[in-house]
Amino acid sequence: MKKLILSASIAALLVSCSTSQNAPKPEPEIDYAIKYAATITEKDLAKHLFVYASDEFEGRDTGEPGQKKASQYLKDFYIKSNIASPLGGDDYYQEVPASFLNSTGRAYGLKDSENVVAFIKGSEKPDEIVVISAHLDHVGVKNGKIYNGADDDGSGTVAVLEIAEAFKKAADEGNGPKRSVLFLHVTGEEKGLLGSRYYVENPIFPLTNTVVDLNIDMIGRIDDRHKDNPNFVYLIGADKLSTELHDLSEAMNAKYTNISLDYKYNDEKDPNRFYYRSDHYNFAKYNIPIIFYFNGTHEDYHQHTDTPDKINYDLLENRTRLIFHTAWEIANRENKLIVDKPVTPPSKN
Repeated sequence: MKKLILSASIAALLVSCSTSQNAPKPEPEIDYAIKYAATITEKDLAKHLFVYASDEFEGRDTGEPGQKKASQYLKDFYIKSNIASPLGGDDYYQEVPASFLNSTGRAYGLKDSENVVAFIKGSEKPDEIVVISAHLDHVGVKNGKIYNGADDDGSGTVAVLEIAEAFKKAADEGNGPKRSVLFLHVTGEEKGLLGSRYYVENPIFPLTNTVVDLNIDMIGRIDDRHKDNPNFVYLIGADKLSTELHDLSEAMNAKYTNISLDYKYNDEKDPNRFYYRSDHYNFAKYNIPIIFYFNGTHEDYHQHTDTPDKINYDLLENRTRLIFHTAWEIANRENKLIVDKPVTPPSKN
């Protein structure tokens, strides 16, 4: 009897071992942030930028034919990519009338223009909006020379296109984002942040539902300060309204991109006052947390020599991926960012 029991035990053990060896191993957990960030490539960024900052677009001066061509290029991209407009149908333009553009006391004689907008609806928190912005305009033609604005802000513009494409692929595969994402290309930045001001005064989505603005303005070059350390980007404003946003941004960089984050221009005492000089500031005034991504000025800044052949596309790729990772985390986390350092918003009178 004992012999039979022992034999049965051995047989059971052998079956158990055989079963465990043949059992399928659990699938490793996929980090979707890495998967979709990989779709952002220097090749695609260059392909867009050599068109967007070409002579054909005549420097993209606000309201002028070259800027209209630029807006059409962006619209065509979103239609081709099957990324919807928040305005419905094939209307990707938030019209910005000349009367508004010329009412600031700084700009005169401007023609009607438009912000270009595209949208991916969130799967779980669709009413909460993550904004990713860049200005689509530049300074046009001066003394017969075309100011192509490859870095300013062609680099930010094509970064938004690549980020939008990455989010779209995720959405098509059923992997988020949980919050909605608005891709906002604003006009009239060079004339005084006019397109972004028009948006916040006439928002497509309530500002109270806007979680963050990640604003990209010049991320394709290296400044003199970083000649020996080109893997950098300046971050401005991340901690001005939300300590949590600053910490999240740092964590995403440490986890995914390992870029040297330079906060020189985040200093309130810095005389350049860059915090107040790009489109994010119009969101920050209304207590919407922001980050301004910037590579600093260089010898071609606001010159006709700011051309796409001078862009560092490997750096542009990595910086764009950092912005995507930050946006992805904000769009998919459970809670909205906490605004722990609010300011008094502008009067509506």
